Amino acid sequence: MNGTNRTRIILNRGEERRIRGGHPWVFSNEIREIQGERLPGITADIFDAGGGFLGTGYYNPRSLIAARLLTRERADIDSRGFFLERIGRALALRRQLYPGMETFRLVHGEGDFLPGLVIDKYGDWLSVQLLTAGMEARREMIVAALAELLAPQGIVARNDVAVRSLEGLAETVEVLAGETPGELEIDEHGLRFRVDIMGGQKTGHFLDQKENHLLLKGISEGKRVLDCFSYSGSWGVHAAAFGAAETLCLDVSERAAALVMANARLNGLGDRVRAEVCDAFERLASLRHEGRRFGVVVLDPPAFVKSKKALKEAEKGYLTVNRRGMELLEEGGYLITCSCSYHMGREPLRELLAQAARQAGRQMRVVGVRSQAPDHPVLLAVPETEYLKCFILQAV
Repeated sequence: MNGTNRTRIILNRGEERRIRGGHPWVFSNEIREIQGERLPGITADIFDAGGGFLGTGYYNPRSLIAARLLTRERADIDSRGFFLERIGRALALRRQLYPGMETFRLVHGEGDFLPGLVIDKYGDWLSVQLLTAGMEARREMIVAALAELLAPQGIVARNDVAVRSLEGLAETVEVLAGETPGELEIDEHGLRFRVDIMGGQKTGHFLDQKENHLLLKGISEGKRVLDCFSYSGSWGVHAAAFGAAETLCLDVSERAAALVMANARLNGLGDRVRAEVCDAFERLASLRHEGRRFGVVVLDPPAFVKSKKALKEAEKGYLTVNRRGMELLEEGGYLITCSCSYHMGREPLRELLAQAARQAGRQMRVVGVRSQAPDHPVLLAVPETEYLKCFILQAV
């Protein structure tokens, strides 16, 4: 759209401070006036109350986050060239971070100045999530840019995520370009994992934990390892590869348990990995009653809290699961515990872990604190881009 005809959003006085500080979101209650069309996903220029230009982005009247900035300049965001430049810059960063690797998160939303867009690269296939009306409206430009940059065999849209409903969008899974992929295999630290980018969790694999899996090297050798909420068994298979005597993976999904064993066998570790279909909370309690103890316990649950309103209830879940995990540790054993919920902050989680240790009657020390892999970059001005917390604790 021509810049002179664009929708104009004027903010209330004082609401520009966060945006000038680098945050790209404009909430609906921060807007004083909208001039022009109000269609979901439409391009809009954003101004402060005095008429000062703040940037260009897209607008959605159906969303609490009414506008998201893509640029601080008067740029054309409705072109393949814009996405070629932005995605190309994101690709260059990954090539620096992971030379020679072909599986990584290519675009991490706001962390790559493309709010509402997530792209994971699995070799010759791309898995895309268009999370906002603004990115949905620009899907053809995005696909064209990806085709030119990477010439993938196929591009899949994994838009089966609940957050799209907040934007007035349907949840779908579809092939945007090229072939429909079958089951893929990826390499992670020399291990092979099967990935279903059409039907697996998230975009097919949890790429944000790949650096953290290396924490198991050394601490799992010769130990019994318990991997809870295991999904594809990434933690458990790594533990077995690093010399664990026995690895037990727990997941509520039969499909996930089958995937665990398929990945174990794929790496020649089928005799050292077991998978159980069960409720991890209940199984943690029964393992204690059975007198079982483990040298390493991994707790990597799905997000317990997806909004501030659900935080109190989620805290109970984190407290319970971590207490039960600590109770299963042998002396000197390690607990690797994670939260992928942005609303569960690092310090509140640390306090919950201290409370869980008291309830479990265990003395625990922190030997490491980690976050998401570097291909999920964090903007300091946008705390929402840092969501993964990973604590490594030792029972002493």
